[in-house]
Amino acid sequence: MFEAVEELVAEHADLETKLADPSVHSDQANARRLNKRYAELTPIVATYRSWKQTGDDIGTAREFAADDPDFAAEVKELEQQREELTEKLRLLLVPRDPSDDKDVILEIKAGAGGDESALFAGDLLRMYLRYAERVGWKTEIIDATESELGGYKDVQVAVKARGQIEPGQGVWARLKYEGGVHRVQRVPATESQGRIHTSAAGVLVTPEAEEVDVEINPNDLRIDVYRSSGPGGQSVNTTDSAVRITHIPTGVVASCQNEKSQLQNKEQALRILRSRLLAAAQEEAEREAADARRSQVRTVDRSEKIRTYNFPENRISDHRVGFKAYNLDQVLDGDLAAMIQACVDADSAAKLAAA
Repeated sequence: MFEAVEELVAEHADLETKLADPSVHSDQANARRLNKRYAELTPIVATYRSWKQTGDDIGTAREFAADDPDFAAEVKELEQQREELTEKLRLLLVPRDPSDDKDVILEIKAGAGGDESALFAGDLLRMYLRYAERVGWKTEIIDATESELGGYKDVQVAVKARGQIEPGQGVWARLKYEGGVHRVQRVPATESQGRIHTSAAGVLVTPEAEEVDVEINPNDLRIDVYRSSGPGGQSVNTTDSAVRITHIPTGVVASCQNEKSQLQNKEQALRILRSRLLAAAQEEAEREAADARRSQVRTVDRSEKIRTYNFPENRISDHRVGFKAYNLDQVLDGDLAAMIQACVDADSAAKLAAA
């Protein structure tokens, strides 16, 4: 059933030999690449070996059961273990998104709904910050434009993992399903007659690119500086420190105005630009690929209105996977695990079906 895994076992053994060679570690970039692949294959190889061993144990237990009926219960127990290992191995062999281990830049933009939409964008920001705190990730607000009532018209956050990342537990692996339009239904703080309003905010999640991921020719950049806008503060609104960078070949634009110096704003804007260019390149590659290839990359639809937050009913609904729960208050406090897992499971099921 899993004959192809033998090739992965051989690759795993070869990587183990290479990593034991001290000369390999003189090239740190290559050593990191080999270590990453070794870590990806290790759970597959371990599960496969357990699966094979359990098959052998079942054969032995059946031989004993022919002479001693007391071994029949052990056969059933081993068969159950075999089924569980079969399913686990199937899931481990699901094609992985190559960006799953990457950190992300998460952007939240207020949409239709004016001040109420900006307040909801602030609620979403807090939700993601609290979720990151729960799972032990680091967060950094790169740029933000606040609204008059305390929400956000636009905010960009870098989310980074800490330490060794388990397969499937990277920041992009968990947050990539959050991209889309998030709709809220509630009585706004600005509503005097108690009527329920509907507004929305958009969320964009892109894997954060390293310099090696995206090559940017400085000659392809147009850099504009201008005076910051917003609430103000020391060095803000008084100097031309805000930076807008346009990648001329693609027209992709990134800007930053939160830092005090022009140099700092330029560095932050370049971070955003690299991630946007990487995301654009990946989307273009997906569009050009065959249907079979696309099904292996991302199967959860990221169309509009992916999720609804209904405050009167304390209900949250994900329209892509049919997930519904009545713990909206807890979700907004960062309890996103069940919601995200539902998307992960739907994605894995679709990939297994395609495979």
